[in-house]
Amino acid sequence: MKPLPIFLYWLVALLVPVTLVLLAVRIVLNPWYVEFEYRTPGFPDDPFGFTQEERLRYSRIAINYLLNDEGINFLGEQRFPEGQQAPDFSCTFMEDCTRMYNERELRHMVDVKNVVQAALRVLAGSSILLLILAAWAGWQKRGQGTLQAFEQGGWLTLILIALIILFVLAAFGILFVFFHDVFFDEGTWTFYTSDTLIRLFPERFWRDTFLMVGGLTAGMAVVVIGAARAIRKK
Repeated sequence: MKPLPIFLYWLVALLVPVTLVLLAVRIVLNPWYVEFEYRTPGFPDDPFGFTQEERLRYSRIAINYLLNDEGINFLGEQRFPEGQQAPDFSCTFMEDCTRMYNERELRHMVDVKNVVQAALRVLAGSSILLLILAAWAGWQKRGQGTLQAFEQGGWLTLILIALIILFVLAAFGILFVFFHDVFFDEGTWTFYTSDTLIRLFPERFWRDTFLMVGGLTAGMAVVVIGAARAIRKK
């Protein structure tokens, strides 16, 4: 067996955590996760009156928007149920208080959709590149080196996820702010507790989401490490 060139070795090793993290994000970015999260013990109720059924319905619409090809009107046209409107202190006389999302929320959701769509493109690209590199390595009889690189990538993933989970448990607020500062412009992602986005997705939701993504990623990393070792021993 020929060794894998060092550049390709580390390219594969670094692509593994990128792919696994984004794959976990894509798995979570589905209605099943919201329903699971809303039903976890101690999940806070909406203090402004959304029922769990309403939360589930509106959160599914928000997730659908992030994944579909529709423009922001998909959310902008959403209205509160008949007889409901935005809380008085979060709705000005210049706004239509029956609209579910105000202008600040809609602008943020446009930014979120751009980030999500970019992440999904990176996931597709990294997955395809890993498959191409694995096929090339097999053709060049460099399979052992490639499997070692996959295993190395699995260990890198576990180290990364361990650090993130420790940070979530110890100082989630700092991590949450850092994450948003990296991906969004300052001042575009803060909202009132009465805004729909916070009513649907409170801080507890995001803390649990980080932990869920971390757990799924770690599980997949263990599978990658175990599979690479098992195949190498054949």
